[in-house]
Amino acid sequence: MKPHLSPIFMIVCLTTSFAVLTAGCLHRCTVTDQSETFETTFVSDADAAYPDTKRIPVTETLHGVTLTDDFRWLENADDAGVQEWTAEQNAFTRAHLDALPARDYLNNRFRELLFYDDSTPPSPVHTGNRTFWWEKKKDDEHWTYHTRAHDDAEAVMLLNPNEWGDNQTLDIIAPSRDGRYLVFGIARGGDENAVIQVMEVETQRILPDTCTGWKHQRVSWLPDNSGFYFSAHPLRGDVPNGEEHHWHSAWFHKLGTSADDDVLIFSDDTRREAYHQVIPSEDGTLLFFYRMYQGKTDIYFKPLNDPGDPVPLVTGQDGFSTVQSNGDKLFIWTNVDAPMGTVLTADIERPEREHWQVFLPETDDYLQYISLSAGKVFAVYLRDVHTHIRIYSRDGTWLRDLPLPEKSSAGASGYWHHPRARVSVTSFNRPSTTYEYDFDTNTLIPYYVSPIQVDSDAYQVNQVFYPSPDGTKIPMFVISRGEISQTGDTPTLLYGYGGFQLAMRPGFSVSYLNWLDAGGVVAIAGIRGGGEYGKAWHEAARQQNRQNAFDDFIAAAEWLIDNNITQPKHLVIKGESNGGLLVATVAMQRPELFRAVYAGTALLDMIRYHRFGIANLWVSEYGSAENPDAFEWLLEYSPYHRVRDGMEYPVMLIQGAVNDARVDPMHARKMVARLQQANPGPANRVFLLMHEDSGHGGGTDLSTRIQQLSDEWAFLMYYAGL
Repeated sequence: MKPHLSPIFMIVCLTTSFAVLTAGCLHRCTVTDQSETFETTFVSDADAAYPDTKRIPVTETLHGVTLTDDFRWLENADDAGVQEWTAEQNAFTRAHLDALPARDYLNNRFRELLFYDDSTPPSPVHTGNRTFWWEKKKDDEHWTYHTRAHDDAEAVMLLNPNEWGDNQTLDIIAPSRDGRYLVFGIARGGDENAVIQVMEVETQRILPDTCTGWKHQRVSWLPDNSGFYFSAHPLRGDVPNGEEHHWHSAWFHKLGTSADDDVLIFSDDTRREAYHQVIPSEDGTLLFFYRMYQGKTDIYFKPLNDPGDPVPLVTGQDGFSTVQSNGDKLFIWTNVDAPMGTVLTADIERPEREHWQVFLPETDDYLQYISLSAGKVFAVYLRDVHTHIRIYSRDGTWLRDLPLPEKSSAGASGYWHHPRARVSVTSFNRPSTTYEYDFDTNTLIPYYVSPIQVDSDAYQVNQVFYPSPDGTKIPMFVISRGEISQTGDTPTLLYGYGGFQLAMRPGFSVSYLNWLDAGGVVAIAGIRGGGEYGKAWHEAARQQNRQNAFDDFIAAAEWLIDNNITQPKHLVIKGESNGGLLVATVAMQRPELFRAVYAGTALLDMIRYHRFGIANLWVSEYGSAENPDAFEWLLEYSPYHRVRDGMEYPVMLIQGAVNDARVDPMHARKMVARLQQANPGPANRVFLLMHEDSGHGGGTDLSTRIQQLSDEWAFLMYYAGL
């Protein structure tokens, strides 16, 4: 995946036949699906037996309800028995995946599609003529980072992770405003634990600077290069055991010093889940202080060199906000009391709420953010889950709408004082293109065009709106190569997310390309819980309303079946993270609808999820079993607790990652053990795939990621009947 760089600050919280080799023999069985019997072939290890899994019951009573957990012992990743069990399960899974007929083809095809020469558009710094960009040669596993002092200067490679080894990856990049210095962070094995270093760009000398804490994040330089602000978690030992995943704080590092000299700038002594950032304004005159916690944002600000306390701007409000400054004016995007988003302005000298003015009123379209670029205000909206960009003057006068391709996703970025804004555009059938926008001629001038060669016109992108059980109309994109036959037997992949106000917008995927070229259909449902229609859409499937997301997704499957696109034996579902929770839950609730399920890095034990790593940060999204009311709704849908003995579930591939910093891999281990216990027979199998040296986003090098993609998509293709 290509690195993405943007100066915009956005807050986000935070995919028929089955085969088993037995001693050289092929075993066959029949599986009943919606009263239709069809034959299935299995491939696995000796006599199709799962690896042995011991049961060690742990019984507890929560809020008057007694629960017995046979597999709590699988929560301890450091236990030798857990490691042995995981290795046995992985071997069992590998025997199956390696025998899938499409796997080698997909591995080769992904290598053709993903190993190519590429580079990102040069990104200018705030001041001066230096630019930075990423490159990847055809045989590279990682993107490399480059610079040029000015347009006529020689290009210089600054960082080459291909030479680092030891699963090291480049995780943070932050040039100083004039490009003289570069902060970069190195992580290992996808663990998201970036360790900051500082480079003098002209000489490529690594400075001796070190920074306090761990999991370094969000670096923002001062205009004079004297130092930078960064965010980090406390080191183990500085807080009680296990608390190092919390107490996130913002610090200042003076250039040329060690971590011992770092100054704590912004923190919270009472709310351990709060996240903190300090960001200078574009013109370098102000500092903005962000505190994010439980679905809320507090913002403070002050002049850069003011030694006093920052002034509160947005505090104690239920919702997200961001702020940018321009001259004497503050531009505040918020969804507080405006679920579709609004922009308000405030005078820096009179920042109190009673003095604010409406700059962009709330509309029927969801305002995602604004970008102050090229002397204009670019307002980026979602209208029925595709992008519209409106351009305004600084005084709020509408100037024009920016011309964009139909049903695409786009973003605007840039600096106020630079002459042109950058506009990136992508869609399901078109790879990403970056343009420079010329306001005077109202034209998008291609600046970067993806080298991936695609016959975009060969693919059809249709958007439908189907009813959920409560009557809510849900948007869904249905993508195919050519016309859909509507004979009811097209292998179909249904994908969704439905959480954290993240919208399922159009976007190009080589994985989808393979599926479509093989004759399948891809359907992407914009279910509630996401951000397709703003804050209210998110709230409609948050906490006690979570079942709405599941109902929406189930209704999508039923629509695909009722409209003769597919049928259950050809319908597979895929989801990762919160989307993995989604597909696992609907598989427990309506198993007869789906042939196979891929649940990646998924939350699955919703009664205990908040006890592991940083997951307590998501209590605002799901609730916590510590609360009696939340316990009731979590227990009602928690996939691990909804498994029923003897129930025939879809074939399931449940994937975890050893270095996952967000979702503990105990979820995958426990869910697989419970499903294998519930239905140990050879009909519809459940497989554990535990990725080593990988994190929440998959493999750290391209070859590893391709291997993982080949596993996922060969599995889904096989069971869909492609």
